[in-house]
Amino acid sequence: MDLRYQEISQGKIDLISDSDFTLIRDLIYEKVGINLTVEKKALVTGRLLKVLKDNNFSSFGEYYKFVLEDKTGLALSKLVDKISTNHTFFGREFDHFKHFQNIALPELVARKNKEKSKDIRIWSAGCSTGEEPYTLVILMKEYFGDSYKQWDAGVLATDISTVALSKAIAGVYESTKLHNFDTNLRDKYFKQSGGNWAVTDDIKREVSYKRFNLMNDFFPFKQEFDVIFCRNVMIYFDADTRVNLINKFYNNLVNTGFFYIGHSETIDRKRSDFKYIMPAAYQKVL
Repeated sequence: MDLRYQEISQGKIDLISDSDFTLIRDLIYEKVGINLTVEKKALVTGRLLKVLKDNNFSSFGEYYKFVLEDKTGLALSKLVDKISTNHTFFGREFDHFKHFQNIALPELVARKNKEKSKDIRIWSAGCSTGEEPYTLVILMKEYFGDSYKQWDAGVLATDISTVALSKAIAGVYESTKLHNFDTNLRDKYFKQSGGNWAVTDDIKREVSYKRFNLMNDFFPFKQEFDVIFCRNVMIYFDADTRVNLINKFYNNLVNTGFFYIGHSETIDRKRSDFKYIMPAAYQKVL
């Protein structure tokens, strides 16, 4: 290893200057809303060092210029992949899923029957490596049984990370990712693959994965959603960014639609019209 990088990894020197850190921090905040405080300087240094070394950048400033000038967006995507943490697993915060299956779905189906509609629109925003959207499809399959095919259901799953999305699309998980998941559901909807567990094709077909930036000024969806999950995404955002995003979610939900966030996240109800249902679960009620 180059001595310069060895010294950095040992904490002897700090290659990233205050000005370069500010440039990178401001770029990430502007493009994807992640708020990196000065306390994250060491984290940024550690996670980007290999990128600099592998691509022969002489400084963080040179790397920043490369990301800024890349018209394909791939460099920014790789930067976000390095900075963000895609930690999740099947069964995480399962109270949401129980509410979705036992409360939200029955209410949703009753409304759809009144409207003579079979269209169910669900969005997993910030879907990471796919555990959440696949779980939602599995629970709908369990709820509807053989009548599932009569519904136009499925899940739209989006994330800013191309790395996370590629893993989600593959749908293959280490056994540790399912340690907190119902073994009966695992055996029914997964198949073993080389020591791992692969989501069955009939489940994979029900999820549509797209790369999407939640910081877009407007969401380009033609129809409103019945249910939106956006869990453990807004922990990276500052208060104003969270409020703006929550209001965009509100505007893209049908009346009586359900909205789920992470248990470590909160909604400022003075700045939002969502109705509180239970911890980290809300409903749009006009």
